[in-house]
Amino acid sequence: MIVITPVLKPVSQIELAPGSVITIPNVSWLEFESILQELGEKRRTRIAYSKNTLEIMVSLLDREIPKDLISDIVKFLLKSAGRRYEPFGSTTFKREGAAGVEPDACFYILNYQRMINRRRLLPDDPQPDLAIETDVTSKTTIDAYKIIGVPEIWVYDSGRLHIYLLQNGEYVESNISPNFPEIALVQLIPATAERAWQVGNLQALEEFESAIG
Repeated sequence: MIVITPVLKPVSQIELAPGSVITIPNVSWLEFESILQELGEKRRTRIAYSKNTLEIMVSLLDREIPKDLISDIVKFLLKSAGRRYEPFGSTTFKREGAAGVEPDACFYILNYQRMINRRRLLPDDPQPDLAIETDVTSKTTIDAYKIIGVPEIWVYDSGRLHIYLLQNGEYVESNISPNFPEIALVQLIPATAERAWQVGNLQALEEFESAIG
């Protein structure tokens, strides 16, 4: 009789190519916390966890450029409006026992002052006001954002910007961002991102600023 013994490897030893996504079902909260600790903070992967499903993702280079550009646009718009903010990058946000997610970038706007000089999130910290995703966002990722309660998500994918607003526990797509209601972002951001491939991020951002100015 042949006995097959499963081979167990640490998640950190799984090699993922750029653009890859691995989905691991039946992951308990304690296992999720253990995997996060194993992966560490200095890594190129991002995670999403919801309903006992863990996703581990590696972005492509062509997702990194729009991410930086869109983050710079948000900073410019907030500064132009005289609004304070705290950027929190791809921090891991968690709802104990239920969900975890790492945006490409995120911003505290309403609660910025509370988050100044915060080196590590505390259990009672608020959720960010705006999260940015430049990968194809899965149901696991969206479910995690819903559980955590992030009020607004921007998803940039395949040359389009989608704005999702949390309403009655579900995300509803909108053409307008409540944070920037006077600006046609769903048209301007894709055009600026495309322009960045032609002339570089800096010039594309300068042209955006001039158009808004």
